[in-house]
Amino acid sequence: MKTVTLPQGTIAYREEGTGAPVVFVHGLLTNAALWRHEVPQLAAAGLRCIVPTWPLGAHDLPMRPDADLDPPGVATLISAFLDALDLHDVTLVANDTGGAFVQVLMARMPERVGRVVLVSCDTLEVFFPQPFKLLADLARLPGTTWLIAQATRLRVLHRLPLVFGLVAKRPLPDAIADSYLTPMRRSRAIRRDLGKVLRGAHRRHTLAAFERFEDFDRPVLLIWAQEERLFPLSLAHRLAGRLPDARLELVTDSYTFVPEDRPGVVAGLVRKFALPD
Repeated sequence: MKTVTLPQGTIAYREEGTGAPVVFVHGLLTNAALWRHEVPQLAAAGLRCIVPTWPLGAHDLPMRPDADLDPPGVATLISAFLDALDLHDVTLVANDTGGAFVQVLMARMPERVGRVVLVSCDTLEVFFPQPFKLLADLARLPGTTWLIAQATRLRVLHRLPLVFGLVAKRPLPDAIADSYLTPMRRSRAIRRDLGKVLRGAHRRHTLAAFERFEDFDRPVLLIWAQEERLFPLSLAHRLAGRLPDARLELVTDSYTFVPEDRPGVVAGLVRKFALPD
């Protein structure tokens, strides 16, 4: 595990392989472990995989108290990370909430991006989707993030819609679920960061990004779960129709967390996309 210190705080990341850089962006209440099945394949194929844990509630290193973690703030954080590692012509691979932050980056700082892969994610008017919008509403009440965190102690609750039931078709391994949910239970500073993310999310950010996508001329690969329960396929088709150079791939037998439900599928599609013959 490596770390890099940015104006917003310290980001931990893993790195594997050499070659053209691929940077991964997970979503809310997950961490770098989401990509554990994809990275070895891509590194073996000749790509430099850089896998940060972003401050989205499952991170161990809290951000500075004044860090801005609304969507433009997280997009700026991603850009600062790329700058700090001196990465250029980057392929960004994002899932779930991470896809919303990458779309804001695409609209505001397109020069930082070489290619983009969006895997079943928040977009357009669905940011957050129901029922997760309830979490954003609850986060505005004092003490609520603590209650949310403590409620996740019971593994029997992990299959509920407000935890992992709508995003993963199959139960997550206990160790992975614990890595996603433990940090916010044990740290007030992590809950503070999570609260900022929850309160800052709003569809106006993804809708504004969508309006600017006609001018985004970089290649985009959309990987969407065919059984998606949160982000309807119509969203993916609208994105594909708006982006000048976009292609849509559908994945069967999966919900939103395609890297969890169909290990290696994302890697195979990204390899062909980032390393065309």
